[in-house]
Amino acid sequence: MVMLHKKIAGVSEEALARFVLRARRAAALRGTVNVLVTGNAAMRSLNLRFRGKNRATDVLSFPAAPSGHHNRRTFAGEIAISADIARENALRLGHSPAQEIKVLALHGILHLAGFDHERDNGQMARKEARLRQALRLPSTLIERAQDDDRRAAKTPRHRSRLRTA
Repeated sequence: MVMLHKKIAGVSEEALARFVLRARRAAALRGTVNVLVTGNAAMRSLNLRFRGKNRATDVLSFPAAPSGHHNRRTFAGEIAISADIARENALRLGHSPAQEIKVLALHGILHLAGFDHERDNGQMARKEARLRQALRLPSTLIERAQDDDRRAAKTPRHRSRLRTA
């Protein structure tokens, strides 16, 4: 199920549901995925409640509880996406907000599939890059973060020094 609490140009519930199905199959994720596209206020609230971080974030994934083997096969989990951050990212990166929503959905699907880019030595990044190409999407979240890190490392840092008389 896809719920658009905040509209994005070029995104309908039906079109996003079709993409999520394609991405889920490409990622070999069993079970259905619910997706909520909402605003920063809701994302901030979710991030605070579930991760203890009092700020909006672009995408959150909530895997289904492993209460029963059968349940996990029919329901993989839920993804929440910030329409506001998706718009900002799309503008900054030069692609459409609709494509950015798909990039974020793919990222969330990989988390539901058990990937964790903070701990997997690049496994999720490689998988996301392959799936991004297969699904004809712009650069992935992990690639962007790595590019930003590389740019920051190359940028000289200047410190101002106070002189005292």
